[in-house]
Amino acid sequence: MGGTKEKKDTVEKDFIAFPDITADVINVLLYHGKITSKPENLLPGPTETIYQGMEKLRNQYEDLCKYDIANGKINIMYLIANQTKTDGRMLLRKAGYTGGIYREQYEGKNPCLFPVIEFVLYWGIPRWKSSRDMRKLFRKQNLPEASWKYIDSLTLHVFEMRHLPEETRKLFQSDMRILVDYLAEGNSYRSHRKITHKAALVKMIRVLSGEENTGQIEKWMEEQGIREEDEITMCELFDQYVRQGISQGRAEGNIEGENRFASLVQVLIDSGRNEDLKRAAQDREYRDQLYQETGLVNVD
Repeated sequence: MGGTKEKKDTVEKDFIAFPDITADVINVLLYHGKITSKPENLLPGPTETIYQGMEKLRNQYEDLCKYDIANGKINIMYLIANQTKTDGRMLLRKAGYTGGIYREQYEGKNPCLFPVIEFVLYWGIPRWKSSRDMRKLFRKQNLPEASWKYIDSLTLHVFEMRHLPEETRKLFQSDMRILVDYLAEGNSYRSHRKITHKAALVKMIRVLSGEENTGQIEKWMEEQGIREEDEITMCELFDQYVRQGISQGRAEGNIEGENRFASLVQVLIDSGRNEDLKRAAQDREYRDQLYQETGLVNVD
């Protein structure tokens, strides 16, 4: 399970890290499509910060860090986190990341001052209902009314990638457009857009569809004579590999699929969720949602 999660995290990080995709994500989600960040101005930054644990210093890692350079200086630092599950305490994690970077500026470890913008790309199926505001996170605390005046407000900027409105999806210019349209429309999706990062896109589609095996994609492309620099549309590659490849993978993994569904059935029975069980047997999308909810995205 741990290895599968690490593989999934790596696929997500690798896809977002392409400069054209990073710039596209920033421009569309933060600036509503205005070209504010350019790929050539985005340079990799450190993804590791240090914080004091209970007994010793500990490391914490962000998925992606990019410096936006203007006139030879850091203008903004962007931190991008990928999330497949909701996290009610992620606001506290954000405070640690951004606080560590500002601390380094305070101590003079960076030659200039710059703001830090962190945001979350949430790939899960259920909607994100966890707190996005620090004050809401502590709303159940029995605090003096006057104290709220002094509690700093910290906001978690979450973008639900499976639920982006069509007008937002249309603003993407990179391979991200294909990915978010596919997530919104499913296997019926067709597009004649040319793919730039072929292997990385197919891997993203596979891991977000609950598939484990992404290691043979480059080999398959080589066998088919498809190179990354070749011009090929989404439909051409999708029909050749994604539909055929995933269906073949599912055929080969029937036993694993049956084991996973059996585990889901047991969880629902134990929880007394008979209506959910009936619906899961007939509705593939709802079944996938339950796999995510119960942590059964992949079962060994």
